[in-house]
Amino acid sequence: MKFVVSSTELLSHLQAISRVINSKNSLPILDNFLLDLQGNTLTLTASDVETTLITSMQVDNIEGNGKVAVVSRLLLDTLREFADQPLTFTINDSNLAMVITSANGSYNFIGQNGDEYPRLPQMQDEARTLILPVSSLNAGISKTLFCTADDELRPVMNGVYFDIEKDAITIVATDAHKLVRLKTQLTSVTMSDEEEKLSFILPKKPANMLKNILPKESGEVEVIFDSKNAYFKLSNYTMICRQVEGKFPNYNGVIPKTNLYKIIIDRITLLNALKRVSVFSNQASNLIKLDFADNNVNISAQDIDFSISAEETISCQFEGEPIKIGFKSPFLIEILNNISSSDVILEVTDPSRAGLILPFENEPNEELLMLLMPMLLND
Repeated sequence: MKFVVSSTELLSHLQAISRVINSKNSLPILDNFLLDLQGNTLTLTASDVETTLITSMQVDNIEGNGKVAVVSRLLLDTLREFADQPLTFTINDSNLAMVITSANGSYNFIGQNGDEYPRLPQMQDEARTLILPVSSLNAGISKTLFCTADDELRPVMNGVYFDIEKDAITIVATDAHKLVRLKTQLTSVTMSDEEEKLSFILPKKPANMLKNILPKESGEVEVIFDSKNAYFKLSNYTMICRQVEGKFPNYNGVIPKTNLYKIIIDRITLLNALKRVSVFSNQASNLIKLDFADNNVNISAQDIDFSISAEETISCQFEGEPIKIGFKSPFLIEILNNISSSDVILEVTDPSRAGLILPFENEPNEELLMLLMPMLLND
């Protein structure tokens, strides 16, 4: 078979799917891209068995059809060195020898039999389909992914949870110290009359793949899922992944329903103050103390071992009895970095119970809530 393709366009597609490939694979064939030519459409596939990413592009001057697997590292390293130009791929169907011809030279590869590449899993009969805007899925993953855990004992915490109802979808992640819950609208979902809700857990690696791909997409995404796998169908990419098995914790049960104190504060001012003061916190605990009183918050940290400390006072909207609460500074900074609103609302009850961080103004069709467990204060 034979085809002509733009070097930069091919490189862009291959780089997007190459992140799926592990540095060490149990099956040697997984070190390869699968190139499948049917008509004038070239389909490119990368996989680690658990997750498969597929994209396709149009090519010219086609001769024949077929598929071949080619070493990903070798192909990527070669394409990176080309200026934008047409490349001619010629594959010998009998021995899978592949030659790439440019304006100035030729490059010889040995391909492998494409039939050895892992087959895609078949969806079960009870598979369900949901359709939602690409922007909603992008927001849901990008605002929750940082909150996933790396917990071998509780693998359900190592993914993003999709809690699906007939008219809305809630996307959740937690590592037991912090939690993010984002409610957003969906376009449609196939559910039987007796089903009130559906759910699945998307592992961290495919979630990261989607985070990189979704900003380049537009329109809607179709998600097909059964009890084991999930398909994400976009305009330019299709991703198939195995779900995390198990029951996700009852996330609503840990969210305080009533909070005595409500503080409104400028997000960037608070974020910058935290970054400055947290430099002086104890490296083991990263404890930072927030002392709210009379429309001000005093932010302080100290490291007794090195006899260093810092404090800073910034204004906020707060009325009520003074309250002190401690947080792990990297967690609070991370949460504030993942909120886009100019002002945030901090809701707390007492220094021993979880604090809620909410955007003062939510994005359209979104309801975002972030929760952070406090650290105990000695004073």
